[in-house]
Amino acid sequence: QVQLVESGGGSVQAGDSLRLACAASGPTFIRYSMGWFRQAPGKEREFVSAISWSGSETSYLDSVKGRFTISRDNAKNTGYLQMNSLKPDDTAVYYCAIRVVDYTEYEMVSSLPREYNSWGRGTQVTVSS
Repeated sequence: QVQLVESGGGSVQAGDSLRLACAASGPTFIRYSMGWFRQAPGKEREFVSAISWSGSETSYLDSVKGRFTISRDNAKNTGYLQMNSLKPDDTAVYYCAIRVVDYTEYEMVSSLPREYNSWGRGTQVTVSS
C-alpha cells in the first residue's frame, strides 16, 4: 500500500504562488500516475491536474491551465504542483492521489477520482483577495 503525504499548502494573497509536494512511500516496484484534486467547502471534489508515470503526459482543469504546472521526480517518489497567479477561487483542500498502472499505461492520465487507488490527507490552500 502506497502512502501519500502532501505538503506546501498555506495562506497567501491573490497573485502569489505556492508549490505543493506529494511524497509517496511504500513498495518501490509499483508504477503509478499521479493526480491532484481539490475540494472547497460545500463543493464536490474536483480534478485539478494529473501526470503520467513517464511524466510525458499531463492534464489540467481548464481554469488552472497556464497557471499551474504538475511535475514529478520518480527518483524521489515525489510529485509537485506549482501554482502561480493564485486566485481566491483556488481556495480548497488539495489532495494528491495515485493510480497504479501497468506497462501499457505508462503514458496515461485520468481525471476520474474513482480510478485512483490511494489518497493523501490533503493540504489547505487559502487565497485571499
